[in-house]
Amino acid sequence: MQNSLNSLCIVGGGTAGWMAASVLSSALQGSGIKITVIESPDIASVGVGESTVPSILDFLRACRIDLNAFIRATSASFKLGIRFDDWREVGEHYFHPFGRVGQDINGFEFYQAWLKTLSEGQATRWLDQSPGAIMAEHSRFMLRPPRSNDWALRNYSYALHLDAVLVARYLRDLCLARGVARIEATVNDVAVDDRQFIRSVSLDDGTRVTSDFYIDCTGFRGRLIDRALNVGYRDWSDYLPCDRAVVVQTRNTEGPVPYTQATARAAGWSWRIPLQHRTGNGYVFSSRHCCDDQAIQTLLTTVKGEVLNEPRVIPFVTGRREKIWHHNCLALGLASGFLEPLESTAIHLVYKTLIHFIRHFPDRDFDPGIEQAFNRKINTDYREVRDFIILHYCTAGRRDTPFWQNCQNLPVPDSLREKIRRFRERGELESNSGDFFSRDSWCSIFEGMNIRPRKYHPLMDAFDSQRLAAQLRQQADHIRTTVMKMPSHGDYIRQHCGVESRVRTSGEVS
Repeated sequence: MQNSLNSLCIVGGGTAGWMAASVLSSALQGSGIKITVIESPDIASVGVGESTVPSILDFLRACRIDLNAFIRATSASFKLGIRFDDWREVGEHYFHPFGRVGQDINGFEFYQAWLKTLSEGQATRWLDQSPGAIMAEHSRFMLRPPRSNDWALRNYSYALHLDAVLVARYLRDLCLARGVARIEATVNDVAVDDRQFIRSVSLDDGTRVTSDFYIDCTGFRGRLIDRALNVGYRDWSDYLPCDRAVVVQTRNTEGPVPYTQATARAAGWSWRIPLQHRTGNGYVFSSRHCCDDQAIQTLLTTVKGEVLNEPRVIPFVTGRREKIWHHNCLALGLASGFLEPLESTAIHLVYKTLIHFIRHFPDRDFDPGIEQAFNRKINTDYREVRDFIILHYCTAGRRDTPFWQNCQNLPVPDSLREKIRRFRERGELESNSGDFFSRDSWCSIFEGMNIRPRKYHPLMDAFDSQRLAAQLRQQADHIRTTVMKMPSHGDYIRQHCGVESRVRTSGEVS
């Protein structure tokens, strides 16, 4: 007999809460399950996660949201990857592009072919083989043509730079139009039954809300998952050195570039995220190597443009919940964990958590095996992201400050240590089904840090070196020629999805 859920309550709004309402209102359409969002007017959203990865497009498609309309509403710009400045040495930079780098050759990974030509002094740059990297280098952009046979036009990916406050507002309006209920109130108390299931939440207006299932989107406080259900937190601070961030917004001084900029600083790193109407800036740092006042001063002296708001310091503890789904409660967003914003994965993990939840969607029997399977899946995702972020710190070439010297002595998880060992030997990178970061992503970080394998795959010697090098040069030339025919990033936004092109149905231009 079916014993389906009748109701689902999301506690907390912000980006995570309204993403949950958007995905679930689409996925559960026709199920009869009532979705309610409780959003407090007194608790501000952290609202600084403005850089995304390509899965943001999967989220928009899943929610049936028009891309151009979303970009206009959120003042977004496009993102082709991340530029890392001063991580290996001051004055040097490298790029982590989305999408492919090079074409595989006769079943062999492109990186192995590139290593062979490199060993013989004939190689093009690694990033010359990446359409996304060349587009970013020249600030060019266009959406991929839907039916192109051109490899260079089919193999770049992109994400978005967003205004998190505008995103939450847009998704809230979308959900309300689709029948999601919204209660504006603050949760005062959470009632838990003898089984340690949440029975109800009491609000500051005197009402009580009961539901079959609850999603905790209350941020670092974890009002349900932590304070009510006492689910512990797995602290990864030993692996990741930063524990605070200071953030500020500035007026644009130039058109937005299609990439996030991450610059190494004395006690951490700073980000620069260009939107259509302003730029988001932040400094992620270690409180053991820098006080708040020093961090604020560093950020204010390195940003470009007029400062639009007072700097805000945000403390955090990197890690994740011991159980992200526990009984009839799912933790989402900052309530579930935080892995710092270096690779812009916060919104991705929100979406991935929701996708896993839908695939393991419970009924009122709450089979513990389903919950356990979900937690295994999402824990694997968190570990993958954690290891990829740690890679940036443990391979960084900087030694000029106590912070960067300390990074060389941080513990490295066994899973990452083995990955680095195999790469250093001959460039092998094992990938698993469901991995988010591709081999090309890992290679881009290794190459950026000037870490190269001792040798390449031995069967690459079956290829003629001169012909292989000529093939790579030809492909690089084709990519560059193709990119230079594209419009500039700024022109593309203005023509297709710029804020100034938004027209209301009344005909009024906003």
